[in-house]
Amino acid sequence: MKRRHLQQPVVLGLPRGGVPVAFEVARALKAPLDVMLVRKVGMPGQPELAAGAVAAGEVTVRQPLAGGFGPDAQQFAALAQRERLELERREHLYREGLPPLDLKGCTAVLVDDGLATGATMLAATRAARRAGAASVVAAAPVASDEAAALIHAECEEAIILEIPPFLYAVGEWYADFSQVEDAEVCRLLRQAREPRAPR
Repeated sequence: MKRRHLQQPVVLGLPRGGVPVAFEVARALKAPLDVMLVRKVGMPGQPELAAGAVAAGEVTVRQPLAGGFGPDAQQFAALAQRERLELERREHLYREGLPPLDLKGCTAVLVDDGLATGATMLAATRAARRAGAASVVAAAPVASDEAAALIHAECEEAIILEIPPFLYAVGEWYADFSQVEDAEVCRLLRQAREPRAPR
C-alpha cells in the first residue's frame, strides 16, 4: 500500500485484535489511528460463528447462512442489541472522552487481524461510508475466499496478504494469537495520539 494512492488516509483498527495490526499500518503510512467500533453478532450457542455484525452509526449486517440456518429476526435483534451495549462500553473506554476522528473526505483504511466470514469488516465499511469517508480500503493479513470476495465487492480496494484454500481459523496464521485486552487497545491508541497534531 503506497501513501500516494490514499487521499487523507485515516487508519481504523477493528477492536480488539485488529488494533495492534492497525497501529503498525498507521505508523508506516504516517497516518492518524482510531478504532472502528464493530462487534460480531454470534450464533446462539456458537458465538464464534457470525450471524452478522453491528457497528458505529447504527449499522447492522445480517450474515446469510447456508440452508436458512441461523436465528430468526427477533432472536437476531436481541443478540444485536446485546452487542450494541458492548459497543457503548468500548466507545467510552477507548475514546477517553475524545470524539472519533472525522472521516469526511478521507480514505478510511480499515484493518483487522483476519477475516473469517467478513461480517465485521462489511459492517465497518458501511459505518465508514456513513461517517463520510470518500473511499474505503480494507486490509488484513489473511482472509477466507468468501470474506475476500465479499469485501472486494464492497470497498474501493482490499489488501489481503494471504487467501488460503481453506481458512479454519485466523489464529492458525499467527505464531502468537493471544487475546488482545482492552488495556492494550487503550495503550496503543494513546501512543498513536501523542505525536499527532490536531487535524
